[in-house]
Amino acid sequence: MNQEKLFHKNPIVSNIYTADPAPMVHGDTLYLYTTHDEDELINDFYTMFDWRCFSTKDMVNWTDHGRIFSLDDISWADDRAWAPQCIARNGKFYLYCPVHKIDGGMAIAVGVSDKPEGPYTDIGHPLVDEGDWNDIDPTVFIDDDGQAYLYFGNPELRYVKLNEDMVSYEGEVEKIPMTVESFGKGSHETGTTYGEGPWFYKRNNLYYMVFAAFAEGEGRNEHLAYSTSSSPTGPWVYGGVLMEEGPCFTNHPGICDFKGHSYLFYHTDELPGGSLFHRSVCAAEFRYNEDGSIAVVDKCDGVEKI
Repeated sequence: MNQEKLFHKNPIVSNIYTADPAPMVHGDTLYLYTTHDEDELINDFYTMFDWRCFSTKDMVNWTDHGRIFSLDDISWADDRAWAPQCIARNGKFYLYCPVHKIDGGMAIAVGVSDKPEGPYTDIGHPLVDEGDWNDIDPTVFIDDDGQAYLYFGNPELRYVKLNEDMVSYEGEVEKIPMTVESFGKGSHETGTTYGEGPWFYKRNNLYYMVFAAFAEGEGRNEHLAYSTSSSPTGPWVYGGVLMEEGPCFTNHPGICDFKGHSYLFYHTDELPGGSLFHRSVCAAEFRYNEDGSIAVVDKCDGVEKI
């Protein structure tokens, strides 16, 4: 008789290298969108061509939906299928993905699907394209009043207010003031800890911005940190370290509540053959303090069945 599986050991995915986890809860299912680090590197750099999706109803039994969107689906992009996030609205699913624009800089693509597991179809043009390298790592959230926000950026944090169609926006790209009060004193280009990989959400009327961060000092790897605000556009107040830096140069947060439990998704380099270019998605359960603050979350062996 098969013994019921009650625990899933990290990393969540062990047959391929995955990074940049982006959870989305829809109905009774948690969908996890990831990037995919190819086994063979090109020019000893991040070699990433597609996005993957995995789903679970209990955190231990996972379904692999395979490749759901790729550079082959985006005629105007040629490289760097980097950190995505997905959101549902009006019966559609929108997958926001940073890519390298042909003869340009980084830009944000949008794939649209009728199903959370895809496949996704590109809208045919960049959603955000400022002609620089800041337009990476989109994070999307729809507030209670129906206004949707798309934050992104390295080294600056920027945002746009999305229209209800989720594939356009009015006005200009807004820049968040990169202050020590908002993001802590660190070693990244703005003089703060904020590096990249923002994750934006709201819980109990408090807005959270979780991000990959660089502490003060030379040669630091990324840790995870967070800031909070009473408004979706700031001002932000630095909350502190969320996860200490590890042996992998990068990290990327994804946070959600699922069936009464709170989870932080992150990545490491702990699979065999792992490196800063061969990463692996993990999960850790955590709890909020009564005031909404979050204590440091430890990297862990895995998660229990719910």
